[in-house]
Amino acid sequence: MIVVTTPMCRQIVEWAGLKEFKVNKFPDEEEGDFAILLSESKVEMDSLAIKINTFGQIKESIKTVSKVLFERNLIEKAIGDEGIESIFNDYKDDVEYALLDENEFNEIRKSNNDKKVKVYSEFLKDIILDIGADVIDFTYDKNGNDEDKANDLGMDFDYLVYPDYLEEEVLKRENLKSNEFKVIKILSHNNISKDPILKAESRYATLIEEMSK
Repeated sequence: MIVVTTPMCRQIVEWAGLKEFKVNKFPDEEEGDFAILLSESKVEMDSLAIKINTFGQIKESIKTVSKVLFERNLIEKAIGDEGIESIFNDYKDDVEYALLDENEFNEIRKSNNDKKVKVYSEFLKDIILDIGADVIDFTYDKNGNDEDKANDLGMDFDYLVYPDYLEEEVLKRENLKSNEFKVIKILSHNNISKDPILKAESRYATLIEEMSK
């Protein structure tokens, strides 16, 4: 069986225990039998969709991918919780938030539970919810047909969060010089590490530190 994955999922597949596989941004362009890719991606071949925005999602995705690979006889042993913790501990010199235990993370969540955030991008919503803040009811539409129920209700927000690649679109829609909320821009794509743990760490750090000022 030939496994194909996308560049963003490559390291997850490696951590899950598979040594030989193909990597292509468009898996259907490859000769393959099974694709592993992000949940927002679609392919024609048999596939497994994963999410790797939060630390919890990264851990769960490693475990899920490894289990599926084992069930398909592609690896000799599925990874366990200890193996996943070992992967994260290998980053102890480079990360802070990725290694916090649940009690420490709950303290961060408590400090954010009264903060309202307007978010452009679904992947950032996952992180903001994980750090305990309240995401207001808003859905960005690239064609300009935004669903902003918060504005309809007159609800305000404390932070406006968006990925750098949407800056031009956000500038069209929002007054970024407003004193009514704080703006937080998050790095993405070519401006950040491809490593899932380092990528998540960067985003968590920016959000947690900017929202604590």
